[in-house]
Amino acid sequence: MAAPDTPDHDCPRCPRLVAFRNDNRIAHPDWFNGPVPTFGGRDARLLIVGLAPGLRGANRTGRPFTGDFAGDLLYATLLDCGLATGIYEQRPDDTLRLVDCAISNAVRCVPPQNKPLPEEIAHCRGFLAATIAAMPRLTVIVALGRIAHDQVVRAAGEKLAARPFAHGRRHRFHSKTQRFVLFDSYHCSRYNTNTGVLTADMFAALFKEVCAELETSRRS
Repeated sequence: MAAPDTPDHDCPRCPRLVAFRNDNRIAHPDWFNGPVPTFGGRDARLLIVGLAPGLRGANRTGRPFTGDFAGDLLYATLLDCGLATGIYEQRPDDTLRLVDCAISNAVRCVPPQNKPLPEEIAHCRGFLAATIAAMPRLTVIVALGRIAHDQVVRAAGEKLAARPFAHGRRHRFHSKTQRFVLFDSYHCSRYNTNTGVLTADMFAALFKEVCAELETSRRS
């Protein structure tokens, strides 16, 4: 039987995250407050991997990158390059739909101060590996930030030293079980955009390359 690619809503693996989840369920009983599932179909050829749900974003709404600043930039970029349709309104019942694309996170539960511990990252790796394995047409993965990059590389069974992270870098994975191109990007967080680490133009340029890679693979 294949490993599950989505944790149970009451996943007990990480005590610190469980305690934080329970505190938020008491403080905000109308929020999602659970491991956030992957958004998009498993038949997509593109998978975008973020860090973890934002406290007032995906942890509140139950959809990755929905309800916070990072989602504003991500979904605007996807809409501009044809990887999404509809209107993004920062809520899971809007008209936004992904096109040949899915979005997930390296860590599925919201961590305090948006900083997961190494053991929490490791505990969630199996879910990312299962998500990748459940996508038979997967061609491209975009890792938003170093932690997402590291999780993808480790999920593919490769050494981090052989696959260093750098914005705009691409890594080709070709094995009996893994065949995709990994694109690295700085995370589209408010901090990165406010400090100029990542600009909207840089992000758009990277996704232009992603779309070109998808088109090349479609023709081959």
